[in-house]
Amino acid sequence: MKKYAVIVAGGKGERMENSLPKQFIEVNGLPLVMHTMNLFCRSDVRPELILVLPRAYFKIWRDLCLAHGFNAGHVLAESGPERFHSVKSGLRNVGEDDAIVAVHDAVRPLVSLKVISRVYKDAELYGSAVPVVPVTESVRERTGANNRPADRNRLFLVQTPQCFRASILKRAYLQAYREEFTDDATVVETNGQQIHLVDGNPENIKITTPADLLMAEALLKKYQ
Repeated sequence: MKKYAVIVAGGKGERMENSLPKQFIEVNGLPLVMHTMNLFCRSDVRPELILVLPRAYFKIWRDLCLAHGFNAGHVLAESGPERFHSVKSGLRNVGEDDAIVAVHDAVRPLVSLKVISRVYKDAELYGSAVPVVPVTESVRERTGANNRPADRNRLFLVQTPQCFRASILKRAYLQAYREEFTDDATVVETNGQQIHLVDGNPENIKITTPADLLMAEALLKKYQ
């Protein structure tokens, strides 16, 4: 069964306080997105890679590949106005309905190889596999001017890669875009598919702020 990984790198990273798009910021000698793609290449899955970028960044990316001697095989797809449209664009490069497809944020370079392997395996068995980690801090729910404590034991933080049978994912992305479609699990669930959860790894943070970047730098030195 063929395996794919759609790496979504369509963001501009306004919160990073850097003129360079956050996926291209260099950490420990490589742009973040290269760290991320290398993980999939090192995994036992070794999926075909589809990198989704704004068309305006295609040349920047190719120049970075030359500068860093980066030769991981991949195809480029053009991103859209929202993550939903970017994933849909990447899926056009998946021809087989019986493939397994993972969708991963380019700025999550710390997903463990075990999690990558686990989501592909479980998606083949259950149709979907979404990594999560438990909430460890106290949380409160606010409704208007009121707020109340929420049971953290019932809550999880959702990560990527989110993995699905291609037929399920492609069918779900035939829906019209909605604002609540912030991840692939929501898109698939809205289309009637139950979501299977798997254990993620706490280090698998999404790099959004300068503080996240410092944490990622330290973790990449330790684990890679």
